[in-house]
Amino acid sequence: MAEFESPAPTADSQNVLADDFRQLLLSNPELILADRDLMRALIGAHEEEIGGNVIDIRGRAMAALEDRLERLEVTHETVISTAYENQSGMNTIHRAVLALLEPADFPAFLDSLQTTIAPILRIDTLRLVFETSSAAEAPTQAALQVLPAGMIGRLLQAGGRPVRRDVITLRAALPATAAIHGKTESPILSEALMPIDLGLGRWPALLVMGSTEATRFMPSHGTDLLRFFTQAFQRVLIGWLRE
Repeated sequence: MAEFESPAPTADSQNVLADDFRQLLLSNPELILADRDLMRALIGAHEEEIGGNVIDIRGRAMAALEDRLERLEVTHETVISTAYENQSGMNTIHRAVLALLEPADFPAFLDSLQTTIAPILRIDTLRLVFETSSAAEAPTQAALQVLPAGMIGRLLQAGGRPVRRDVITLRAALPATAAIHGKTESPILSEALMPIDLGLGRWPALLVMGSTEATRFMPSHGTDLLRFFTQAFQRVLIGWLRE
């Protein structure tokens, strides 16, 4: 059975392997330079060799550059992720705006808010709120709420801070708007309130979005895309009210 056993490595064979490996590294130094763990080990071995009383500026500089590179990589990934989310959000808003233009009459337009637009925007409720002196003046639709004069201002102020009539409000859902959202399978946890100016001589209106996700609408979020959607919605709504 001896002829089938591997011979023990000799000093010559070890030197041959070491030389081959050395030549490989000399011809391809990026194998080490691109490996952060190897570079850390080499720097650590060098610092141990020179002792603790000597400061290796090159090693410290390399460590600082490596830390800076890691931060830049994280920032780069964050910027790419944010850009992708913005692009995705813009495409969603564009689809929703196109869907606003599809209904053939005003009742169908109101029905589409909850049945078509809300799913596109990935929200759970989408309601249009009108102020009027007489509830009989407005059509009865599931997505439409008619409130007495002054109620929209109270809804906007329900968060406890003064809010201008043209400012989009993102906040945690409040009991004051529970009736507007209506009954849902899960409770509405966050909401967006978007005032709509219908022009002189008309009562104010409000577009209300609700989500069962607590972090969907937060005060720290941007409102540029929602503002664009609100402006498009405003123009479509005024067009229907003129007919």
